[in-house]
Amino acid sequence: MNEPPPQAKSGRNRLIRPYAVTGGRTAPRTQLALEALVSSATAPGVDSSMLSTEYQAITSLCRQIRSVAEVSAMLHMPLGVTRVLIADMAAEGLVQIHHPSLDAGKPNLNLLERVLSGLRRL
Repeated sequence: MNEPPPQAKSGRNRLIRPYAVTGGRTAPRTQLALEALVSSATAPGVDSSMLSTEYQAITSLCRQIRSVAEVSAMLHMPLGVTRVLIADMAAEGLVQIHHPSLDAGKPNLNLLERVLSGLRRL
């Protein structure tokens, strides 16, 4: 049987306002594009049970490389909140951000399809 999606485990139906999750911040501290790819990173000495449910869900999803837009859609979380959380997690060494390279000025078609798919799930 399939494991429930991370949003089910993280209690997506909680009554917490999105701005409360980010401490009132609406923009990430560092530039983070929708199409930026995110993967889980091993941070030495981090006990995952001590992480917030949102961080745990993002870490779980990003075991497979995903775009910021995909993470947002899969967690049913506002894009702005997702960007803030992922940028914070990157600063803490919990995830790695992979900025896609442009081939002759054009983004990778596969990447664009994945971003579009993630945006459709929003």
